[in-house]
Amino acid sequence: MDDDILLEEEQGWSQDQRAEYMLGALVCVVVALLLAMLIFVFHEAWPSFAHNGFAWFGAGGSVDSQIQAIFTSGDLKEAAVYTFHAWPLIWSTILTTGAAVVIAFVSSLFVAVFIVEFAPIRLRRVLEPVVRLLASVPSVIYGLVGVLVLVPFIGNHLITQHEKASVTPIIQLSGSSVLAAVLILTVMIAPIMVAIFAEGLRAVPRGWLEGSLALGVNRWRTFWKVAVRTARPVLVAGTVLATARALGEAVMLSMVSGGVGFAPNPADGLIFLFEPSRPLAATIISNTEQLSSPPMKHTLYAIAAVLLFSAAMLSLIGWAAKQPMKRYGVVA
Repeated sequence: MDDDILLEEEQGWSQDQRAEYMLGALVCVVVALLLAMLIFVFHEAWPSFAHNGFAWFGAGGSVDSQIQAIFTSGDLKEAAVYTFHAWPLIWSTILTTGAAVVIAFVSSLFVAVFIVEFAPIRLRRVLEPVVRLLASVPSVIYGLVGVLVLVPFIGNHLITQHEKASVTPIIQLSGSSVLAAVLILTVMIAPIMVAIFAEGLRAVPRGWLEGSLALGVNRWRTFWKVAVRTARPVLVAGTVLATARALGEAVMLSMVSGGVGFAPNPADGLIFLFEPSRPLAATIISNTEQLSSPPMKHTLYAIAAVLLFSAAMLSLIGWAAKQPMKRYGVVA
């Protein structure tokens, strides 16, 4: 064995060195592609940001009318129009993503605890493949279920005629709403959280739990105080991944959210849950056929740049949140 190693060193790179350099080259290629994508997207988005400044992120006027004006100016070879105020789209993204992540986190954590610690073995063998299957279902399937089942149910049973009439001059309440978007998005990202949370909880050394049980602490308190506390970095990682999935979801949200550039107002009371909206990602997919217009192309790239920046900041915040937790022993 030693003779073979010496022979490899005499002839050139060893097998370990070749593997190291190949993997390093692959990482460099991936990083280069990522940087190239970021530079390209922000370069294409710059005209929209440069024209609007910080007003791009503010409110003012109808987003749908602005999009139409932007597209028309480029399509008819007129003077380019870039005026765009994306706050209704940003607010819709924050509202749907934030609500879905909070609901999914709480429910997924309890489901993962049940699967790992309290579920009978036979039930666990059924639940784990089902969770993985739900996590892999295409988003368009969830959107189809939402359009055919949830949206009609909300429109016919949860929204009264009085509520529809009260907002008719401003918006139409048809069932495609923030509530439908949040519920379907929660169902979409919860299986991802459950799968990651369960793996993290299962990685906690069993001896730590047995030590707590031996001291007379009950099973629930032991698992909650020891296992869940130890697996907090994994909980953060799973939440970040699920949030990134929710931020980039476009197909399903374009089907059930209402497709209107409208900012639901919580000051309206619970009726705001039934108001339609359209998040950032859904706006991109709804206007892809208008890319022939240069101003419209730059505007859509600006929306994509905001989503990319949000995902990057989300990853950075997740990384920073995990650092103080590493001392507990389980790191994602």
